[in-house]
Formats: sequence, structure tokens, C-alpha cells
Amino acid sequence: MIPERNPALPRSPAGPYNPWMVAVMVALAPLMEVLDTTIANVSLPHIAGSLGISQSESTWVLTSYLVSNSIILPISGWLSNVIGRKRFFQISTVLFIAASVLCAAATSIQMLVIARALQGLGGGGLAPVAQAMMADSFVPEKRPQVFALFGFTVIVAPATGPVLGGWLTDTLSWHWIFLINLPVGLIAVTLTSIFVSEPLILRQERAARLKSGFSLDYVGLAMVAIGFASLQMFLDQYELDDGFSSTFIIASFAIAIATLSFLILWEWQHEHPVVNVRLLFTRNFGICCIVSFMISFCFLSSTQLLPQMAQTLLGYTSQTSGAALALGGLVTLTFMPVAAFVTGRFVQPRYLMAGGLFQMGLALISDSHFSPYMSFDQLTMARVMQVIAMPFIFVPMGASSFVGVNPKLFGDAAALSNQMRNIGGSMGISFATNMLTWRDQFHHARLAEAINPFRQLPAGMSLPQLDAAVQFQASFISYLDVFHILGILALIVWPIALFLRPPQQRAV
Repeated sequence: MIPERNPALPRSPAGPYNPWMVAVMVALAPLMEVLDTTIANVSLPHIAGSLGISQSESTWVLTSYLVSNSIILPISGWLSNVIGRKRFFQISTVLFIAASVLCAAATSIQMLVIARALQGLGGGGLAPVAQAMMADSFVPEKRPQVFALFGFTVIVAPATGPVLGGWLTDTLSWHWIFLINLPVGLIAVTLTSIFVSEPLILRQERAARLKSGFSLDYVGLAMVAIGFASLQMFLDQYELDDGFSSTFIIASFAIAIATLSFLILWEWQHEHPVVNVRLLFTRNFGICCIVSFMISFCFLSSTQLLPQMAQTLLGYTSQTSGAALALGGLVTLTFMPVAAFVTGRFVQPRYLMAGGLFQMGLALISDSHFSPYMSFDQLTMARVMQVIAMPFIFVPMGASSFVGVNPKLFGDAAALSNQMRNIGGSMGISFATNMLTWRDQFHHARLAEAINPFRQLPAGMSLPQLDAAVQFQASFISYLDVFHILGILALIVWPIALFLRPPQQRAV
């Protein structure tokens, strides 16, 4: 006999079914989407060769996805309210898997870029809606456990993407990094169609909203599309287009700053904003957004830096460098349930988050003492130390972020939170990439100053070999500098977590 719907959770999409079963089902689609944000990175050379394009042109495969994703993500809460949460989730999933098939079938860069843009539009709404569904399915005391499940998609998937993408590309072809989404997406659509429901209260709210003449915020939509698209293109193309020496970069930056500033002012006073910026001034939610931004800034940067350093300087292959990240992902996955168990029961979330940020900062600063002669085991353990505290940051953050937020606004809050996470990751990668270039030039100039062309070269070393040694040292030290800076940033942010209210406080 099927049990009755839980009356204490009227907004739960689980209906009469076990909420844990439904949580796993709705997590499938965002897992697929988050994985896709990084899975194509290692396949770009193969894609470029297959389509007969340059390496710089192939980067639009990443940029087109991130731009369209950044447009849809902040308005996904609003769209789910207008269309219906379950319907919007399913439309997004179907669009994502259909676009994935188009990506695999692409025969030109133009076709692939368009397909990736459609994929980003479909994927942008999956994580926020899934997060809102999970929050609505559990009482506050149980949310740490369910956000441990959601943490798997946000933390483990980005680190797994390059490893899986490299293996699929080397073993089969680059087309399979997109085709792998088809079976996962079809399973997700089928299961959510059967087991996920649209609660009566949400249907009533939607009907009342539409009946009262629900006005479309055209200005807000335009500002979101223009502002976040410009910001993403600025971040993604900054280094490739030579920074502020490029007219395109200057224009992208100026447009992003102007439109996003206007967006905040416009949405603040709008009755039905597409992006509810007022949520950022809810104490817990605002703090968690800042922490989420900085965690993504540091985490995704280090996820890119470590295998990049291993391949370019230490002689690792793409698969070997990916394997160096694998143990870190396994450790993170292992500690997720531990973090869920202790959060709120034995340690307040704010102390876990503060301690996790502090540990992460120390680990990144420790990485600034890497040796060019380090072993694979040392590299692997360095990654473990970078990410071991992530569950103790993310799970408490998920449990605390909705404290004080009206349940009607959970969708808007999840959308805004995920957008902050995405922007943090994009800005972090852009920052790390450009800082590497700047520090490399700085150290190369300093080391070259010490070389006297009139002195005899070391025994057995030619001038080209000496230049290569200088370049290696400059590049290696620049990586150490970036790790040190990221660690300092994490240490600067950790005290803010102490201002969080405990999750036992009910939303108002």
C-alpha cells in the first residue's frame, strides 16, 4: 500500500513515494549536466583535428556552452514558477540530451557551437530545480544528508569529467563524451515522469500568479541575457584575446559591468523579478553565496592547475594526470556521508564550514612548496589534502543556505546560488590562467637577469638547454605562486562562515 503524502512537506515533489528515492532520481540529470561542464576540456585537440579547425577556434565549444548556461541559470527559478517545476525540469532534460546527440552528430564547428549552446540552455535549469526539489522534500534537520547527495554532483563530477572525457576520447572517439548523456538522460526523464509529482500547492500558486496578470519582466530578461553572456565571454576569452589590449574584451567587460549593475537596481524594485537579488541580503543565504563563490573559485582553479602542471612540466600523460585526481574524488565521496552525519548533530554547520575553508587554505599554501622532483604519490596526496575538507564545507552550506528563506522562494534561491557557484568557477579559472602567464613572465625575466652571456656555460649544457631550464623554473614557480594566492584567499574568507545562523531556525 502506498503511504500518504507527508502533510509536513506540502511542497515536496516526492508525493507518496520515498523522498530519498526521488532525490536520487532528480540528481541524475544535474550530475550529467555538471559532468558536461568539464568533460569536453581534454577532448578539444581531437575535436579540432576532426573538424579541421584551430585550437583557438575549438575553445568556442566550451564558451558557447558556458555562455548559454549562464543566461538560463539565474532565471531557472522564475521559469519553473511560470512553466511548472516538474514540466520545466523535464523540458530541460529533454533539450539537454537532444542537444547532446546533435553535438555528437556535428560535422562542422558552427553546428557544434550551436548544439553546445542549446545544451547549455537545457542544462542551466537542472541543478537549481533539483536542489529546490531536495530542499522541499526534507525538513531542515534532514537536509544535510540530502545535500551530501547533491554535493556529489557539484564536487565529484567536475573532477571526474576530464578523466572520463580523456578515457572516452582515447578509447572510442570524442563523439562519445556527448553520446554518454543519452542513456542517462532517458533514464532520468522516465523516472521523473513516473515518480516525481507537481505538488498541489505549487499548481495553485502558479494558477494564482497567472490569473493575477503575471507580468513578464522583459527588461530583466534582456539584462540577464546580455550581462551574463558578456561576463562569461570576457572571462573565457580574456587570455586568448590578449586581455584588455583587445577591443572585444574591453567591450565585453564594459557591457557586463553596465548591464549587471542596472540589473541589480531594476530587479530590486520589480514586483516579479526574474532574478530575486533581494535574497542576497538574507543573512544565511548571502553568506553561503559568498562561500560558494570562493569555494568554486579555489576548487575549480586547483582542479585545472594540478593536472595541467603535471602534463606540461612533470611529463605526465592526460590519463596519468587524471588518475592523480581520482583518489581525491574518492576521498570526497567517502566523507560526504560523514559530513552529513555530523552536521547539526555534533558540530554546528558554521564551525564545519569555517574549519573546512581554513584547512583548504592551508593545503593550497602547502602546495606552493611543491618540488619538480615530486612523485606521483606526493601529487595524489596533495590533491587529497586540497579536497578532503570539501564535504565539510558543502554539506553544512546546503543545510544553512535556506535558513530564513521563504519556501516559496527556494527555486529562486537555488538558481541564484548555483549562478554564484558558476561565476566563481569561471572567474577562478580565468584568474589562475592569467596569473600563471603574468608570473611566468615575471620569473623568467628575473632568472634571465642572473645569466651572464660572457661567462662560461655549465659543463655539458648548451645555450638552448640553459634557456629551457630557465623557462621550466619560471613556469614551475608561477604554479607555486598561484597555489599560494588561492590559499591566502581561502584563509581570508573562512571567518565569514562563523556569522551563519543554525539550520534549526525555521524559515519565515
